[in-house]
Amino acid sequence: MTTTSQRFFISYAGLDRPWAEWVGWHLEQADHQVILDVWDWSTGDNFVERMDEALKQADAVVALFSKSYFDADRWTQEEWTAAVARRDRIIPLALEPLAAADTPHLLAPRLHKNLHGLDETAALAALREAIDGGTRPTSPPVFPGKAPAAGPAEAEGRTKPRLPGSTGQPDVWNVRRRNPDFAGREAVIVQLRESLLNGQQAVVQALHGMGGIGKTQIALEYAHRFSGQYDLVWWIDAEQSDQIPVHYTELADRLGIAKPDAGSDPNARAVLHHLRTRNRWLIVLDNAEDPAQIAPWLPEGPGHVLITSRNHNWRGIAHPTGLDVFTRSDSLAYLGTRIPGTTPAQADALAQDLGDLPLALAQAAGVIGSGMTLDRYRQLLTGNTARILQEGDAPGYPAPLAATVGIATTRLDDNHPEATALLRLGAFLGPDPIPIAWLESARPHLSTIPGDPDDLMWPHASLQHLGRYGLARIDHETFQIHRLTQAVLRDQTDAGQTEGVRDDVTTILRTIEPGDPESPDSWPAWASLTSHLTAQHVLVADRPDLRPTLQQAAVFLIRSGQPRTAADLLTSLRETWTAALGPDDLEVLTCTQYLGHATSDLGDFRSARPIIEYTLTRRRRTLGEDHPHTLQSANDLAAVLYELGDHAEAGRISEYTLARRRHTLGEDHPHTLQSATNLGTALSELGHHVEARRLLEDTLTRCHRTLGDNHPRTLQTGTNLATTLTELGHHVEAHRLQEDTLARRRRTLGEDHPHTLQTATNLATALNLFGRHPEARRLLEDTLTRCHRTLGDNHRQTLQSAHNLANTLHELRAYPEAAEMLEDIRARQRRTLGDDHSDTQSTTRSLARTLTAMGKRYEAQKLLAGKKPKRRPGRKRR
Repeated sequence: MTTTSQRFFISYAGLDRPWAEWVGWHLEQADHQVILDVWDWSTGDNFVERMDEALKQADAVVALFSKSYFDADRWTQEEWTAAVARRDRIIPLALEPLAAADTPHLLAPRLHKNLHGLDETAALAALREAIDGGTRPTSPPVFPGKAPAAGPAEAEGRTKPRLPGSTGQPDVWNVRRRNPDFAGREAVIVQLRESLLNGQQAVVQALHGMGGIGKTQIALEYAHRFSGQYDLVWWIDAEQSDQIPVHYTELADRLGIAKPDAGSDPNARAVLHHLRTRNRWLIVLDNAEDPAQIAPWLPEGPGHVLITSRNHNWRGIAHPTGLDVFTRSDSLAYLGTRIPGTTPAQADALAQDLGDLPLALAQAAGVIGSGMTLDRYRQLLTGNTARILQEGDAPGYPAPLAATVGIATTRLDDNHPEATALLRLGAFLGPDPIPIAWLESARPHLSTIPGDPDDLMWPHASLQHLGRYGLARIDHETFQIHRLTQAVLRDQTDAGQTEGVRDDVTTILRTIEPGDPESPDSWPAWASLTSHLTAQHVLVADRPDLRPTLQQAAVFLIRSGQPRTAADLLTSLRETWTAALGPDDLEVLTCTQYLGHATSDLGDFRSARPIIEYTLTRRRRTLGEDHPHTLQSANDLAAVLYELGDHAEAGRISEYTLARRRHTLGEDHPHTLQSATNLGTALSELGHHVEARRLLEDTLTRCHRTLGDNHPRTLQTGTNLATTLTELGHHVEAHRLQEDTLARRRRTLGEDHPHTLQTATNLATALNLFGRHPEARRLLEDTLTRCHRTLGDNHRQTLQSAHNLANTLHELRAYPEAAEMLEDIRARQRRTLGDDHSDTQSTTRSLARTLTAMGKRYEAQKLLAGKKPKRRPGRKRR
């Protein structure tokens, strides 16, 4: 290479670290300076600062192109983007064949050198040419099939890396064939490689997880992918620990150090002694069970040990890495390859049904690929889970999932029946994590758990056994059983046991007290409980003692912005409870009330109205006009009429309801404050802004005093008051209030809650009034993206945010873009709200204004014919 020393920063994806070290080593041999994160940066360093500093110091960036390198989630994107922005010299080296579509537009024109497919001599020549520029050869080129040239073993204390991607296998190798269907797990393999390279002596890594999660497949892929980095790779089936010395004896024979008359133990120890003095070896102990029996046979020395195990307890022996199921993107990629023609929606639904478990995905692909439709498979999976999970060819896995679960459960039951009882109980709860505290609280009342109810170590001991057999994931607060494992276990439970277990599940769920479902502080606890209450197989609707808990769960779902889940739950509960209790029962009517709330929050106001009117009619007849439940239904009717555009009737009912609530509940009761906020909003909508301001300011003061500054109702009153202040022209005060409310809603409700999105839309309107259109545009674009994702394309709030963004684009003179957006909004509003709704009318006016600005006056005049006064968006009722 050139004699002029340069400083190079090497930019690479984590999986390509061997290439980075190979390039860096040879650059340093040529007297260049190299900045490589794994050589020069320490644990705990600020990655962004170190990267920025390195890019500033470097004369050039050596970019190692691969498909992983261009993953949008990797830091490599930040590195090459920064280099391009500064017009730094970039030296691209391709590590694998790349299509034009694989390379970003900014980098596509740059010439790159291919290192893939070359032996070490040719790859080194390509590296030199990339660094120094091309020169004509002075002798014949090396024949491409020539073996890699040998080089010095060490330089400056750093061992020379082997050429990554070297073909062929190590001289000592007994690993079975690679799985051609292996997919995904790139992040796990990167983490595994990084962990193995970070140790000074023998590094022992333990991959642990439930059966069927792909531990062996990852170890097999790792061994093949990095075979060129080892001189010795030996695979040992470690399930029967007493056979490990026999496998080591086979290795001793391969190494030529076995003594035929010595026996397996001495030969195994001879291998362990040999490995202490040897570099570049990998020992894989597959399916190890008992750490104590494995520990005496772990090698020491400058090599790597990889263990796979169901057991999670490898503390003090190995660095454990817990494996989870596939990411959804990995599941979709796998299914797309194994079942060609599957649509993304079909693959996503199947992956959801299978809980992204690799073995289950492999089995499903085997069945569907051999003569069954995907829809039929999903149907059987729902009704005959254990049966269908016995089928399907899954290469690389020892047995189907149903058999895998059955074998592990039988072994567990033979040795630890109390753990089996706990496992069965967990199978009848939901598939989400189960807090251990739930079990501890309910233990005295559980009938299906054998042993002493006062045992201080329960359920700790049983959970440890579940973890050891790979039947559950355990941490210090929760345990979790995969949904398919649960299904197999439920299928294996007889009818007599099932009833007792369901009674215990009810006992557990009934004893939990998460707190006020309307308070955001209680929402994490409610989220955990509700995930189990709403699981399809838990079947709690017919349990009378769970009715209050289920109603509160519905309130939590509505208040936390999950109306679809709430509506599904409430529809099921209403049907079951009506059949058991009759239509006029108090609990049935409360359930119906909340169903109206959820339907309204979904934006389906036309469907919500008859539900609310039905509830109000029956409550008036059975409870009377002044009962709090009747007044709540009256309040709900006013809210839905407001959303449907009947502001006058909404105001009349709100005034009536407020008067009765003041009389029966008092001025400061939360329900009274609710009606006051709704009446103030209706008054402002009807043009009575001064009166509305007085009422809303008084209500906000009472909310602060009685509910607190961050209560959802306080914040709703604040945002409605801010909108009224805007109508009165008090823009500075309105902006301050909206900004404060948005900050509080983000903090207490989250970025994606419908109320947060509403306030963000309103704040953008205030920004537009101050002429801060670019800032308003950024806020609205983010808000609209969140609305689409969380509420749907046709939700009223989504369309209001889109309308505000279109108006902002108009102010920025992006007229064609604004007009296109307004036409789409108007079409959606006409379908969902009707031509005469105030929202539709307002959008029509905005579109006419934009068309006029574009010089299309005739089209604008046609739109405006017969339209009504515009509505002022940005408020919310109830």
